[in-house]
Amino acid sequence: MTKKIITLSIITSTMMFAAETNLNTLNVESTVLTEVAQNAQQSADLGEALSISVPSIDMSRRSGIANDVLIRGQKRDNIAVSVDGTKVQGACVNRMDPPISHIITNQISDIEVIEGPYDVTEFGTLSGGIKIKTKQPSKDLKGEINLGYGAWNYMKAGATASGGNDTVRVLISASTESSDQYKDGNGDTLAGQIQNNADANPTDTTATGAVLKAEYKDMKAYTKSSLMAKMFVNITEDQELRLGYTANRSEDVLYANSKMDALWDDSNIYNVEYHINNLSDAYKNLSLQYYASDVDHPMATTYRVSSNNPMMDNTNHLTTAMQGMKLKNNFLIANYKLLVGLDGSKRNWDGNYYNTTTKAAKGKSIDDANTNNLAVFAKLNKEFDALSITLGMRYDSTEITHATLQSNDYTAFGANLTGTYNLNEENKIFLGVGQASRVPDARELYFRSVKNTGTDTTGTNNLDQTTNTEIDLAYELQADMFSMKIKAFYSMLANYIYIKKGALVNAFSNIDATVYGGELSASYYATDDLSLDLGASYKVGTRDALSGQTGTNMADIAPLRGNLALNYEYMNASVASLTLRASDTWDLYDAENGEQELASWSVLDMKVRHTFNKMFDFTLGVNNLLNTTYAQSNTYADLTLLTAGATGDIMLLNEPGRYIYTNLNVKF
Repeated sequence: MTKKIITLSIITSTMMFAAETNLNTLNVESTVLTEVAQNAQQSADLGEALSISVPSIDMSRRSGIANDVLIRGQKRDNIAVSVDGTKVQGACVNRMDPPISHIITNQISDIEVIEGPYDVTEFGTLSGGIKIKTKQPSKDLKGEINLGYGAWNYMKAGATASGGNDTVRVLISASTESSDQYKDGNGDTLAGQIQNNADANPTDTTATGAVLKAEYKDMKAYTKSSLMAKMFVNITEDQELRLGYTANRSEDVLYANSKMDALWDDSNIYNVEYHINNLSDAYKNLSLQYYASDVDHPMATTYRVSSNNPMMDNTNHLTTAMQGMKLKNNFLIANYKLLVGLDGSKRNWDGNYYNTTTKAAKGKSIDDANTNNLAVFAKLNKEFDALSITLGMRYDSTEITHATLQSNDYTAFGANLTGTYNLNEENKIFLGVGQASRVPDARELYFRSVKNTGTDTTGTNNLDQTTNTEIDLAYELQADMFSMKIKAFYSMLANYIYIKKGALVNAFSNIDATVYGGELSASYYATDDLSLDLGASYKVGTRDALSGQTGTNMADIAPLRGNLALNYEYMNASVASLTLRASDTWDLYDAENGEQELASWSVLDMKVRHTFNKMFDFTLGVNNLLNTTYAQSNTYADLTLLTAGATGDIMLLNEPGRYIYTNLNVKF
């Protein structure tokens, strides 16, 4: 009990931003991160940077890279991710390649994190969204080289060049990075954690079969390369054509507490935009966008002992492809800002099981499922002196088809009303009420486990769409020496899609659930050089009990967590920071569906970013300075993870231990 009280005392004075990303001025409606590429230097993994930087975001540890995120306990299709307006999806049913893994931190200029159902421009913004904006080409010739090296033989090299003239601007950015397996606080690599799980359960064939083969025990955790190219063409003074392409290539990514690893993960993102400004005094802007993306992702047992058995030498090769168009029209009519748009997209998802060695087919995991969406949306904003009112609306019509199973049609109307009132120059309050829906995805409807026979599916073919009705209340203070934002929310989820542990057929159900909680973020500027940043989040989730179960705790609802950072700015805008990250005990969990109690933890990080001049800066950082052993991700059955023995406990994946990293950034 004493330990828990100490942890709570620490966290209630915790922070929002360790030294990985920066905020611009606080935004009461959402959270905006700026200078992402300049500050997220410990790796290219956006999941880690976001979880450190935003109180409402938790990270789901999947590997040394490609980690997933949750906003207020919501993940997968319950949050929408876009990159420069392009809708991005992963191919893996086990979340080895979440949408944010297909863009790297080096390529990003800023990110808007939307908390709640308040974005009508994106399909499926149920409980939140992440809107990523990548670097833009400049007219002036500019360049940047980024080199990184860290513990566990982490190596990164990246370069960006941009330039042009009044007519054409071009940007090219490329990077590559790799790392050996990280070690946890006990000194165990990823392979070592798998071996420990097997040693604790020597009679469990799943645990022992997951051990890495001798020749792979020292394999790298991942190798990742990326290329981004953009060209902006000024057709006339008020018309611009924007072309963009991003390629992401990952190889041999090790997923320690899963049964398979990614042989590769390749993605391509294509983007074409046409903007017309100043059509008339009232018609301010028209933008038309076409985008496409595709992901190729085989996951296999190749590196595991289980593949020595020909029957277990399996690959699940999944692909997904998406294309869409979006039309936006912005008007200014009698001081009313009006956005009217059309949105259409199509996603194909397909997957095949086969024997890795012989290539013999073993059935479909997802059989050519298509999700077709058409929508119209509008957003109206009006300023009344100290009061700003925004009304948003969206209507969706969605059809989901399968090669052999039933099709499903969904329609949804979503709307939100938000208001921000400036009490005075320093204080403002925010109230938002919104409703949004999201349709089931092909995994939830049609996924077939390799253990299933015939047409039986783990997916449930007749799921309803989920609808979130939410209210948000916030207060923001901006003073000379102190800034603060407090936000509370209450979310009512109708027909929430939930998975039942151990069910091979119709594992997903529609239930009703409730999530509520709040976030705090603040900064105190003690002197011109010394500042303190703090933030915390707390949430509670309850749900209907599943058939045959009694529990009502909602999965994925992390406990009270936060960070506290002390920052010292010295010569040439150089910054040194000391950050405490901490979490309370995870004691409200869904035991019937795979979760388990996680101990409280606290971790100390240090970072110095020394700026020599406008061209050179060098970063030295140490994460988990005290080499603490801890796990922050729970084991909800929504992910297929390694089960540890007859008890049914699932293997926890420990976080990295002490990690020392360096980064050299050169601008010209």
